[in-house]
Amino acid sequence: MDKRMNATDLVGQLSSGMTIGIGGWGPRRKPMALIREILRSDLEDLTLVSYGGADVGMLCAAGKVRKLVYAFVSLDFIPLEPYFRKARQEGAVEVMEIDEGMLLLGLKAAAMRVPFIPTAVGLGTDVLRLNPQLKLIASPYDDGRDWVAMPALKLDAALVHVDRADARGVCQIAGPDHYMDDLFVRAASQAYVSCDELVDSQWFHDHPEAARQVFWERNLTRGVVHLPGGAHPSSCAPLYGFDVPHFKAYNASAAEPDGWQAYVEQYVKCGEDEYLARVGGLDAIRKLPLPVF
Repeated sequence: MDKRMNATDLVGQLSSGMTIGIGGWGPRRKPMALIREILRSDLEDLTLVSYGGADVGMLCAAGKVRKLVYAFVSLDFIPLEPYFRKARQEGAVEVMEIDEGMLLLGLKAAAMRVPFIPTAVGLGTDVLRLNPQLKLIASPYDDGRDWVAMPALKLDAALVHVDRADARGVCQIAGPDHYMDDLFVRAASQAYVSCDELVDSQWFHDHPEAARQVFWERNLTRGVVHLPGGAHPSSCAPLYGFDVPHFKAYNASAAEPDGWQAYVEQYVKCGEDEYLARVGGLDAIRKLPLPVF
């Protein structure tokens, strides 16, 4: 089955009001080209589930987010994503702010098709006070304890970016960490993938070692979009690191009266081909150094 599509067609499969999970982690391997395509669309009233970075900040700045379920929204070396910060401080979005592990368990519960997973995470903290929708459940065993029942985070759609994919929806993540992308895919009714490289299916037969870097079955991939450099300005290890100068300029724009609109005019409305040209081209992106920790 040929699942190839373009970004416009992909976004056309989404609807306002959806709950959308976004893969990646902070400034790492975010499907940013797909996010820019959503920014160009009329989608709105979205619920986002994300280990957030600029994906969350941009969609908040554009007024497309109704609710945000998150563990953090950060650009790493910029601790708080600037446009998320503004939206949060202004109370512009409804939030469910939870621990990183709770978000993982919520995705896992949805992937397993169970209503919740019990956990000790959150007990004795303000997480429960600030999220009254979270419930405690009594253990059916002899421990006599109450546990947090982390509810399933069911997604209407998931968006992830991978290193390589074929037309059937086989996806390879070659970096050192696939984060929770497999759980986002499994928690979603439909999952869409952008890839830096579109390969013939024979490639996976010729590179059997890549099987260890395929984290979900191809039948779970609804659509594949070939978007070289599609994670920029976030990273896609080992292909390229995140673009520190670009993120610094983006961060500075949030302090300007018309900073967001200026960013949109320069980097969003132009379309993806022109975007790549304006950030220096694919060769420049591929030369961005990988972060060292």
